[in-house]
Formats: sequence, C-alpha cells, structure tokens
Amino acid sequence: MKRIALFSVTLLLLTGVIPAFAAQPIKIGALFAITGPASFLGEPERNTAQMVVDEINKKGGIKGRKVEFIAYDTQGDATKAKQLVNKLIKNDKVSAIVGPSTTGETMAILDDVEKAGIPLISCAAGSKITDPVKKFVFKTAQNDSLAVAKIYEYLKKKNMTRVAILTVSDGFGSSGREQLKAQVANYGIQIVVDDTYAPKDTDMTSQLTKIRGSQAQAVICWGTNPGPAVIAKNAKQLGLKLPLFMSHGVSSKKFIELAGDAAEGIILPSGKVLVADLLSKNDKQKQSLISFVKDYQSHFKAEGDHFGGHAWDAVMLLKHAIGRRGEAPAAIAAELEKTRNFAGIGGTFTFSPQDHAGLTKDAFVLVEIKNKDWVLVK
Repeated sequence: MKRIALFSVTLLLLTGVIPAFAAQPIKIGALFAITGPASFLGEPERNTAQMVVDEINKKGGIKGRKVEFIAYDTQGDATKAKQLVNKLIKNDKVSAIVGPSTTGETMAILDDVEKAGIPLISCAAGSKITDPVKKFVFKTAQNDSLAVAKIYEYLKKKNMTRVAILTVSDGFGSSGREQLKAQVANYGIQIVVDDTYAPKDTDMTSQLTKIRGSQAQAVICWGTNPGPAVIAKNAKQLGLKLPLFMSHGVSSKKFIELAGDAAEGIILPSGKVLVADLLSKNDKQKQSLISFVKDYQSHFKAEGDHFGGHAWDAVMLLKHAIGRRGEAPAAIAAELEKTRNFAGIGGTFTFSPQDHAGLTKDAFVLVEIKNKDWVLVK
C-alpha cells in the first residue's frame, strides 16, 4: 500500500495534477526605504508589492509556482542599498529585483545588477537611471524630464518666463536640476535664481529671501520630503506671493500633512492615481487606478498613492515577463524589453531596446492642493 501511495504522489508530481506550489518558488527581491527620511516612499512601495505578490499567490502563482518575495529596508541609504543588493544576488539568489525607492540608492547599485545580470526595476525617478540604457535596468517612476516638461508647458501657457529653482543636493535633486536647466530653451524660460539646499536642512529662509528679491515669476522646488514641506512653510512665513511648484517627489498626502496650511495652492506633476476619481470616464487607466486605491485602502486603511503605484507596476511587469519566458534573469530582461502598451498605475508602458523608462509625459497630470486635497489643473 505504501508503494502504491508513493507511486500515486510521484505520478501527480509528474503530471502536474498536484496542489498549488509543489515546485520551487520564484524569488523576487526588493529594496525599499521602509524606514528613515524616505519612508513615505518606501513604506507604500513595500506594502503594495507585498499586496500584489499575495494576490498573485492566492490566484495560483505564476504558472503554478509560488512567488517568494524578499524585501529589505535600505533606510534610504545608498551604502545600505549596495550591501543589500549583493545579499539579494549572492545569498538569496533572486531572479529579479524591485526598487530601490530613491535615485541616489538606485545609481549606487547599477553596476552591481549589471555585472550580475539580474534585472532591476527601480521605483525612482531620475532620468540617469535608464539614460543611457543599461541591459538589465528598467524603471517605473515617471522620468523627471517628463515632470519638468509638464511644469514648463503650464508656465508657458501662463506667460511666466522667469523662474527661480531650488533643488535638493542629492541624486533626485541633481537630476531634476539638470533637466530644469536643459529644457528652458525649449519653452522660452529663463532661470533667474538657481539655488540648492541640503537634504537635512531645516530652514530655507535665506534662499527664499534671495528669490523674493529677484525678478522670478514662479518658484520650482525639486526634492522629496521633508525639505519641500519646510520650503512651503518658510515661503508662507515670508509672505512670498510667487506661485510655488513642487516636483512629483512629493505627490502623496504625506506632503500635505507635513506642510499643513502652507500646502494650499501648490501645483505639481503627478501620476493619475491621486485624482483617479476625477478623471474622465474615457480615461483608459481610470478603472484600474480606482481598483488599486480601493485595494490599498482595504489592506492598509490608507489611500493608495503615486509611490505605491510604482511598486504595483514593477511587480506586475515581472509577473507578465516571467509568465511568458520563465524566471531566468536574462530571459526576464529580454521579455521586459518587449513590453508594449502595459496599462499600469504610473502610466501606459512601452519598453524597447532604446527605452527602459517606457512612459511619455501623458503619464503625468498637473494637480493643485486645495483644502488639503488634490484637484486637477486644467
């Protein structure tokens, strides 16, 4: 009887008629700033990625194989990210990696993933992550070049030709500053003040005082929390009447919480998820965006946001690539490159050998903060 039972189990294994997840799991790694100053990015990314993986496994995994999700907290530190990416590659032997949360961390690990041949889908926005194209590196956060274009288009429409820029001195801020300077000629805009602040600065009054004394018609701040919230408060304290624009690096309710009343009237480019319910019924992303927001709310009692959307897109892109070609890292990268018209949370992605960012400026909308909430800027 024992032999018959053993034979039956063996037959089930061979024929595939077996309860789910008999095969070895597919390992996907992740690096997120779950704690630390950039936790407003990393926590929703980790939460969303885990939520999506759980849903994939609940529905039978990828071709009957469970996804094992291995996430580490970088605390937003580039050195930690470099240590942990090697742990994922050498110890955990993952097939692909999602994250990191910030541009600086991502730039620090590019050589590691390229050398190991492990596909990385970053959740950070810096254009340099995928420009120039690297064989194994992709991203889901909208490029800062597209965010700059969205702001400059609006300024041109409003006949604002003189701007002051105030950028944080880290990877994200440096990349944004490059784009802000590179694109001015395309829109007939002049930068009359070009200033910076450090990530840990707690008062930017001196920079804003210089801007107040300039000919600037608008101020563009490029950074991630908490700096931009400090700038908003300082601007209000100084009675600065110039329109204040922020980057997509603060497109979450966390910024409104940090800035308080000083957030009122600030305009920034964002993925559509923040205003999903305000989109036209003809918008192709609307239903998937609303579904994501509801799922996140159900799981975590908070609104699904722009940053969690980056992780949703990354995990789903990997799911489709692995489902088509299997878990071999080179095959995943090759299949990601063939992605066409994937309707995600951050936009509709089309990758190619020449483009590993995959989005156009249509992935962005301009939003304004009114009464501690978001409204669409027409």
